Amino acid sequence: MSTIISSNRPGGGIKWRWPSVHPEGRKFLLIAGVITLCLWILPIWAIFGWLMLGITIWVAAFFRDPVRVTPTASDVIVAPADGLVTQIAEVPPPPEIAGPDGLNDATMLRVSIFMSVFDVHINRTPVAGTLRKLVYLPGKFLNADLDKASEENERQHFVVERADGVRIGFTQIAGLVARRILPFVSMGTELSTGQRVGLIRFGSRVDVYLPAGTTPQILLGQRALAGETVIARIGKAEILDGVGQ
Repeated sequence: MSTIISSNRPGGGIKWRWPSVHPEGRKFLLIAGVITLCLWILPIWAIFGWLMLGITIWVAAFFRDPVRVTPTASDVIVAPADGLVTQIAEVPPPPEIAGPDGLNDATMLRVSIFMSVFDVHINRTPVAGTLRKLVYLPGKFLNADLDKASEENERQHFVVERADGVRIGFTQIAGLVARRILPFVSMGTELSTGQRVGLIRFGSRVDVYLPAGTTPQILLGQRALAGETVIARIGKAEILDGVGQ
């Protein structure tokens, strides 16, 4: 459920707050904290305690779960992941979610967002609707930035069907360091735009498959925020260009 209702109409201000640590990460944070304390107790290992403190802070940052303000317009597709847009390509949908009960078989535009180990790793659904497919596939742990990672790495596919029948597919892909994909939802779940759907540990990628007639409203090299950044509008086919500066 959303915790903030916001708009761009004139009104009061919003205060920054520390993001919470997702429950999935609290056990890792506790383990790191206990090891840090144990090292500090023993003077001979104190220097390693400072090193472990840095690791503990990184663990807390990795599993941070900030509040995001999600646009509620009916035609928006929001980013499912934080990270760098590294690829926009025309590809067939993955066979596991193709066909008449999935994304069909026509070529689609795929937007790939790469998450480094410093990005937020909570993933969110790009649209509201019913989760029609959830397919997990074991695989390799190649660099998630490689194109073949979409077909060879450990991954998990989602297909969400909107109320108007339009289906959006997206895929969590484990990377070179990531070794675990965790879903928070199950088949048949009714999702709201930007709702948390899963987590990948530790560094990975998410692909989004756009429906026919839709062009990305984000550029290669831009950074996206899960649940906030509008990456496309359904049916909008405007081509964008940008410049690095």
